[in-house]
This record gives sequence, structure tokens and C-alpha cells, in this order.
Amino acid sequence: MAVWLIVERIKFWVTISTRQQLVFRNVLNLYRQNNVVSTIDTLRKNADLPMPRIFLTALELEEPNPEEFRLALESQAQAEIPLFKRFNTIFDTIIALAPLLGLLRTVLGLICSFASLNIGDVGGTKAPGVTSGISEALVSTATELIVEIFTPVVANTFRGFYQRQLALIQEYGGQLELLYRRRYERGEKAYASTR
Repeated sequence: MAVWLIVERIKFWVTISTRQQLVFRNVLNLYRQNNVVSTIDTLRKNADLPMPRIFLTALELEEPNPEEFRLALESQAQAEIPLFKRFNTIFDTIIALAPLLGLLRTVLGLICSFASLNIGDVGGTKAPGVTSGISEALVSTATELIVEIFTPVVANTFRGFYQRQLALIQEYGGQLELLYRRRYERGEKAYASTR
């Protein structure tokens, strides 16, 4: 189960990290050039990524003031957070249960090996049962150790990606909000001068 979840998360984070920053540099450049239609079109083409959905929510509002624009960015960012944290609880559960399941399997293997022993059997006719029980116990202990060592490292790496993603959302969201605020204020000044 841990392997399947790790593969899914790796695909998710590779897709995001390879495409998203390029998309946003392009989007911010288009928006700086007052090309709102191309900006929205670029975001729609990349709506399978979380950050374009966040930006698109704010940019598709009909003439919002800067406060409404910021609230739209923040609320959509909050809506995307579960996607970034997907499977964190399951990873935590696997990390917590792996030692217990390994210990259980070890104890069961030892019980099987001791059950194969006969005190009066001097010739050792039950030796294969004892060795298979001990082998089973050692294999389960080794498996548990692999899961217990590998899964927390990967889960913490994904948490790092999540933290980095939040920082990027704040950075690019702040830049977009600043550009929008400037555009909005220019529009207000132009409107005031025509009156």
C-alpha cells in the first residue's frame, strides 16, 4: 500500500514541479503586459494544476475590488490544500502500524517455531518446523524495518513539497494581487479624471 501511495504522490509532485513554475512566469508576464485574455486562456489550458485554478478563480471574477480579488485567491488556495496533503494521514497510519504489525508477525513466527519443538525429541525430527518459524519471524522483522525506515523519509519529503507549494502560492499570488491592485487603482484614477 505504501509503495502505491508513494508512486501516486511522486507522479503528482513531478507534474506540478515541472510545469507549474513555467506556467506562472508566463502568466505573470502576460498579465504585466495587460493581456488579460491570454492570461486567462493560459490558465484555462493548465487548469489540471492547482495554482492555475487558484489564479483563474480570482481573474474570472467580474470587476472585483482588490479585497474581493484577494479573498478569491485565498479561498481557492484553501480549497486546493487537501490535494497537496492527500494521503498524509494514511502515511502516518502506515508509519504508526508498521512496527506493531512487524512485531505481531515476529511473535507469530516464534510461536510457530516453539510449537514445533518437542522436549523429548532428541533426534531433531521437528527442526524444519523450528527453522521455518524463525525464518518467518526474521523476514517479517526485516520487512517491518524497511517500511519503518523508508516510509517516514518519503512522507517527510512530500510534506516538504507541500510547504514549498504553499510558499509558491503565497509568492505568486502576492505578485498577481499586487499587479491587480495597480491595474485597479489606475482604472479608478482614469475613471475619476473623466468625471
